[in-house]
Amino acid sequence: MKLVVLGLGQCGSRIADEFARLNRRAQVQRGIEIITGVFAVNTDAADLSGLASVKSDYQHRILIGGRKTSGHGVGKINELGAEVAREDGDKVIDAIRTARHFFETDAFLIVASSAGGTGSGALPIITKLIKERYMDKPVYTLVVLPFEHEEQTEERTIYNTAICLKSISSVADAIFLIDNQRYVRKDFSLKNNLAKINALIVEPFYNLLCAGEEKKAKYIGAKMLDAGDIIQTLVGWTAIGYGKSPLPLIRFPFGGTSDFRKKGTETHKGIMAMDAAISEMSIRCKPVDAGRALYLISAPAREVNMDLVKELGDYIKDIASEAIIRDGDYPRERGALDITVILSELSDVEKIRAYYSKAVTFIRDIKQKQREAESKLRGIDDASKNIPTLL
Repeated sequence: MKLVVLGLGQCGSRIADEFARLNRRAQVQRGIEIITGVFAVNTDAADLSGLASVKSDYQHRILIGGRKTSGHGVGKINELGAEVAREDGDKVIDAIRTARHFFETDAFLIVASSAGGTGSGALPIITKLIKERYMDKPVYTLVVLPFEHEEQTEERTIYNTAICLKSISSVADAIFLIDNQRYVRKDFSLKNNLAKINALIVEPFYNLLCAGEEKKAKYIGAKMLDAGDIIQTLVGWTAIGYGKSPLPLIRFPFGGTSDFRKKGTETHKGIMAMDAAISEMSIRCKPVDAGRALYLISAPAREVNMDLVKELGDYIKDIASEAIIRDGDYPRERGALDITVILSELSDVEKIRAYYSKAVTFIRDIKQKQREAESKLRGIDDASKNIPTLL
């Protein structure tokens, strides 16, 4: 599957930068192109300058809202981010057309944080614009939810997130939900933590996108999972997960493939990888709430056998009993068994409901504070009625 990736705001642009790096890795390691174009859009010029892999010309690093923000961002006000996106949206659309292999694109992926100003505000606007211009291609969004400390210290974060999620749910074909808190490593510095989180967010897409673009016959799976399967799976609220089990690189000549212990170990490693993928989903959710599911096994060809496929199929059917399940294999990895899992068309996500509930309380409190402030100002004005002015 080939994507055009569009990053909005600081967070979205940095994740788009990771997708550009992922594409270069696919080209070098596998001779495959999985990203036809990567673009970063922001109201802050300094943030755009900090990217490493997105091309540095003005058509790939797109500064919007220069007249209103002077290149210094929107200060977490997502209403201003949305306004700027409406005014300069055509600049983004025109830039997308410059992608060298745009005609090969299967879908769009638009990435943003829900908590900020530019990304949160621009995400639904840009998504709607792209859907109107390219009606034959699905438009997916990847929404990064805030850290716990942001939710606790910045009430505006929850308000922005709730508005962004409600707005995007009505326009995007599918929304990948990414809970930042699930990727935190406590012993990393802030810069390294954020870089590692961005890499972990992007990693599950690698084999998933490569599988359908593979050119070498020996690496094409017995059951190929390509763009058509992915498009039919992705609908509404979506979570993605990735698990890995190491495999021995050296095969000993004695006790061949018929050894029952070895056979059991192979299946066990597959179950371990599936367990890891399910437990490390991008957002906490119940698999039973999924209406559609997909999993991809990536391992050396000799490791993918009927017993393994059956066990994994039974596993996912047990936990996602209501889902339409698609699966495939990709005999590419060396020394590891990787499993990528997608749970889509989620009927309930507890964290989203919590954001909506908290946002309603926040709005009510803000209105109350505004009324109190206005009352106090009127009191000050009344007290100064009989005082002369120099103006």
